[in-house]
Amino acid sequence: MHNSAATASNNNTQYQNRLFVYEVKGLSQNGNTNSLNYPIRRSGSVFITVPYHRMNQEMRRITRLGGQIVSIKPLNDDVVSEVNGTSQHRDFVSRGNLGTSHGQSNQPKQQPQAQSKSMTQTKAKKADVPVNIYRPKNPYIGKCTEIYDLVEEGGIGTCRHMTFDLSGGDLYYVEGQSIGIIPPGTDDKGNSHKLRLYSIASTRHGDAMDDKTVSLCVRKLEYQHPETGELVEGVCSTYLCNLKPGDDVAITGPVGKEMLLPDDEDANIIMMATGTGIAPFRAYLWRMFKEGDLNPDYNFKGLAWLFFGIPTSPNILYKEDLEKLEKDYPDNFRLTYAISREQKNSEGGRMYIQHRIAEYADQLWELMQNPKTHTYICGLKGMEGGIDEALTGAAAKHGVNWDEYRKQMKKEHRWHVETY
Repeated sequence: MHNSAATASNNNTQYQNRLFVYEVKGLSQNGNTNSLNYPIRRSGSVFITVPYHRMNQEMRRITRLGGQIVSIKPLNDDVVSEVNGTSQHRDFVSRGNLGTSHGQSNQPKQQPQAQSKSMTQTKAKKADVPVNIYRPKNPYIGKCTEIYDLVEEGGIGTCRHMTFDLSGGDLYYVEGQSIGIIPPGTDDKGNSHKLRLYSIASTRHGDAMDDKTVSLCVRKLEYQHPETGELVEGVCSTYLCNLKPGDDVAITGPVGKEMLLPDDEDANIIMMATGTGIAPFRAYLWRMFKEGDLNPDYNFKGLAWLFFGIPTSPNILYKEDLEKLEKDYPDNFRLTYAISREQKNSEGGRMYIQHRIAEYADQLWELMQNPKTHTYICGLKGMEGGIDEALTGAAAKHGVNWDEYRKQMKKEHRWHVETY
């Protein structure tokens, strides 16, 4: 596969150093800057060390605080050097806290002018994965900017894609993480509703690829009460599915490191999803195939294989996009549906995702022998047993105990499960 990011990647070696230093003027020492650990000098200047993936967010934050960025200079090998040369030390930034250099001078060493690129061109490393930037006691309030139906006419239930604006805060995330949503109101005991976690369905750049949004894929929970027969609707999912553009939403997080993509561009990614379990895989696939020049550091060259279980054809979420990817990248993306109410398994019963895994078990087993292959499962917990059963048979043909092999893949961080 050729990704348009490949050319940009070859010209991006000057961005190997991931820290930059902002010289900022116009800030005054006050409660706001104190909380952000800004040491304001008598000259009115402050030097702020910023990791590459946070540059856009820090620019917006500095502007809100009334500051003016005088210069931005790259920091060589992530090291700040004192003018007198007596010491060197690293100054890292995490979870949105700003770090500054120390010593007799905060001026960084002069570096060659880097070629102009998007500020968000970065490869996420696990050390940089954000966690709990916003917590339940102080959530980020973002507005819904877009919401639309994902289930086509004739499908079962309600499922919607929704996008929230993040431009007013410091929330950022990477693919495979989740955010919390706090529905308004109180429960039957008068307590505020607890947050619900939802897998993020967009890449770190957001659907508009401007680093200003996050998207979710939400199915409305509704069922008949087994005793009373009355319709029961999920509190948070109903609230989200009834949103309109402009509505405020309380957001927490992000959280989660279990479902992160590997950095390796040659990795093989096996994805098994049911229903809204497609959410993190949408983020993976969009990052692999749709971001182009936003991703000079990540030019996916491996195989991505998605198994997607749904009840009916109208319930195939993101169907048009998925099938276009399959058409455009036949050597790098495979798409296999299990449509339970329309397709039959080998025994004549309904086709569920575990039956598809059984059909391709030998191919999957062969893929899993490659140490660069990662397997992800997301969706209903009930599918795990059937998947294990299917792969048990494939492993047994080679004299291997599947349970032990799966545990070994887990230790190698190649087996990732998020089910509910």
